[in-house]
Amino acid sequence: PYALTPTDLYEATMVTSGAMTARLDRLEKAGLIERAPHPSDRRGVVVRLTEKGLALTDEALAAHVANEHEILAGLTAPERETLASLLGKLIGSLS
Repeated sequence: PYALTPTDLYEATMVTSGAMTARLDRLEKAGLIERAPHPSDRRGVVVRLTEKGLALTDEALAAHVANEHEILAGLTAPERETLASLLGKLIGSLS
């Protein structure tokens, strides 16, 4: 789990392949990701989070969720439901 090819990553983040390579190099140097041989394509690699990378992701996600709760605290429950509905409609129109 948590493994993607560099191509999948740069397409998902809408950056160039060169920019993704530079980011992956920095993340690998920091010990947050590792590159491994692709299981079905001997020319390819997959990128996966290390234990350190997973731990940092968990911390960031917890901080992000806490921030979302703080942002939405000023809305009533019905207002949050309306916001969720409108955001869902907006996202649906982007497809």
